[in-house]
Amino acid sequence: DVYKRQSQYSGTVTLGTYLSGSTYQLYDTARGGHKTYNKARSTSSSAGTLFTDADDKWGTGSTTTSSTSQTPAVDAAYGAQTTWDFYKNTFGRSGIKNDGKAAYSRVHYGNAYVNAFWDDSCFCMTYGDGEGNTKPLTSLDVAGHEMTHGVTSNTAGLNYSGESGGLNEATSDIFGTAVEFYAANSSDVGDYLIGEKIDINGDGSPLRYMDQPSKDGSSANYWSSTLKNLDVHYSSGPANHFFYLLSEGSGAKTINGVSYNSPTSNGSTVTGIGRAKAVQIWYKALTEYFTSTTTYAGARTGTLSAAAALYGSTSTEYKAVAAAWSAVNVG
Repeated sequence: DVYKRQSQYSGTVTLGTYLSGSTYQLYDTARGGHKTYNKARSTSSSAGTLFTDADDKWGTGSTTTSSTSQTPAVDAAYGAQTTWDFYKNTFGRSGIKNDGKAAYSRVHYGNAYVNAFWDDSCFCMTYGDGEGNTKPLTSLDVAGHEMTHGVTSNTAGLNYSGESGGLNEATSDIFGTAVEFYAANSSDVGDYLIGEKIDINGDGSPLRYMDQPSKDGSSANYWSSTLKNLDVHYSSGPANHFFYLLSEGSGAKTINGVSYNSPTSNGSTVTGIGRAKAVQIWYKALTEYFTSTTTYAGARTGTLSAAAALYGSTSTEYKAVAAAWSAVNVG
């Protein structure tokens, strides 16, 4: 029964698995050969042990994880396949390098390790089990976020410091969010919050807010000359804010049951063009106009070039890009 895959964050999901002899492997041959491995609390550089199962029923959905639990592996594999499908069906991109080959994923990394990361050197995703080993960092938007670091590395190559570093992080938040909306999963409904499922703060609050980044206490809503001095997870704020404004517009609104109230630096009212067009503009800018040293000013230029190429330089979309950047003090 293909529906016997119980994730922690995304409910019951379908997964690509592979029957080898009489044993099933967490190996998705339909999407470039993605495999999910168990690190069993180790932090070594090895891949770990490939997840296998006798009856092809994976995970329990349980929030408590032993070092052998399949549940985080189900979430990780689901995140990888959903991210693959998003990039393929939205942009025609076949895998992180656009070469038809999948990365691989490692779960149960370390003991109570509160992080997840992409690594170019192994071309792989790695997930810790979170504080107390009960909240693995395997939620859908985190998976999309981390694998997008691989896409960025293989396209614009945005340097991970200063303004380009903020744009690198924002790109991962933008497409991580887009992956979540793309999945249309009722257990993890699309929103403009980052990491809302993994509860790193311990109070149910998300890691980041795209509509008003400063709500996390550290991120910037708007560009300023000191932005380059912030940690890249906080200097990403204005670009996240730009993407929200371009997609949804300014002011108070409720989307999928979540309330947002996005301000503007210049008091302007911004009308959104929808997330579908906003992601096309950002992707084209990332893959054709951004470079390793792109700044916020360069991101404005690049996204305007992308909007002009896609929709025309006199289009509503082009004007919305300009207005959204001005609203976060870039321009």
